Amino acid sequence: MDAILSAVLVLGFLAVLLFVVLRARVAREYAEFSLAKRSLPLALIFASLCATYIGPGFSMGFVGRGFQVGLVFLYVGLAYSVQNILVGFFIAPRLRSLADCHTLGDALGQKYNRTCHVLTGVISVGVCAGLAAVMAHAAGRVVEHVFDIPLGRAAVLVAAVAAVYTSLGGLKTSIMTDALQFAVFSVLLSTLFLFALVRDSGGGTAAFSRELATATAAGFQSMPTVEILGWIAGFLLGETLIPPYANRALATQSSQASRNAFILAGVFSFLWFTIMISLGAVARTVVPAATPRDDVLLSFVQMTMPVGGRVLLLIALISVIMSSLDALMNAGAVVFTQDVVKPLTRLSDRASLTCGRGATLGIAVVAAAGAAAVPEIITGLLICYTVWAPAILPAAVFGLWLKKPRAPAGLASMLVGTTVAVGLQIIEYKSPGALTIPPILPALAASLVAYALGHVLAGSLERRSWRP
Repeated sequence: MDAILSAVLVLGFLAVLLFVVLRARVAREYAEFSLAKRSLPLALIFASLCATYIGPGFSMGFVGRGFQVGLVFLYVGLAYSVQNILVGFFIAPRLRSLADCHTLGDALGQKYNRTCHVLTGVISVGVCAGLAAVMAHAAGRVVEHVFDIPLGRAAVLVAAVAAVYTSLGGLKTSIMTDALQFAVFSVLLSTLFLFALVRDSGGGTAAFSRELATATAAGFQSMPTVEILGWIAGFLLGETLIPPYANRALATQSSQASRNAFILAGVFSFLWFTIMISLGAVARTVVPAATPRDDVLLSFVQMTMPVGGRVLLLIALISVIMSSLDALMNAGAVVFTQDVVKPLTRLSDRASLTCGRGATLGIAVVAAAGAAAVPEIITGLLICYTVWAPAILPAAVFGLWLKKPRAPAGLASMLVGTTVAVGLQIIEYKSPGALTIPPILPALAASLVAYALGHVLAGSLERRSWRP
């Protein structure tokens, strides 16, 4: 009976997902595939932003961290919320106002030069592929848990499904499915929290308060201040303007809609993190203490929910992870086409669309292949954040705000930031614990210094060249 119910729920969800995909239509033009012709309203962009970030890292990952360190990780989440709000006020409207701009690479190409454009594209594709591998790993773990399919095969299955509908429909399909998955998952997981909080076993709210205080105290004792600061820096800066978010900022109907979508998403993210951390504390009353962090939410659902609710919630969890995965696939494909291929060769609209679809499938293959190498969801995210922030953010922020950004500064910042970040990650991988501070901090500092030196030296050369 349980197997029949599970099959019915799975098939029902897939039918609804297929209906949404068909409703969104197959993309017939590159402008439709990449930015949905810049026609998307505030509500869809807001829901898509939320669906993209409430994937595995900010659901499974945060529940696991709340289980282990309580409210300590809520401060990390708050940094991410602040980042979204700041992007909404100061960056997204400026990005949206640029003409003929499909990606962040297009923007940096306009502000600096073609070399910066292509380099931004190469870094962006690499980060998208890395983050997609994290999402495929997380989705694979859920499928493995629910249907007893080995992790490698489960990751391939999820990546293949996401790649098919994303490559056909492009950004509009991705965003419409994201909105559906966000609505279902946010309601179901919030309901799970309320259900768990009022249940009789475990002492209800009294047990929750006690376990939250215990986990928080243990968290402050086990995590050095510099480690907490590193996590905060990673979540404050690591996802700022990553390709899926930049594409959504550019796809809105107006600069005002772009600004408001990010601000609302930032406010919602704080509420979401509070619920996830609280779920982790509630889980301490029933889940064994030795449970791996990434498995806490899955174990908690398995132990507390009736069969129908459990299967439905786990299917929703898979779908919301796919929201993050399809967003990364689409963004990476658009970046590859727009920032790597098109600056080097001329493509017709049809060829651009074909290139984008092919790149979507390519990123899916990389994600499925790399899923098994991901150590842990939050750790995998932080590795990608550590590369993205130093490599791109100084050049992007200064490029959008300075009246006359200089190309050598942007290029130096990207090269130095990427080199230092990757080098420190290699050191940390070969000798765990060898670094006394989180790699993102020195890498970001090096990137900022390189930008400042490049800006000053380029300005000095310009002044000399204008002397009579």
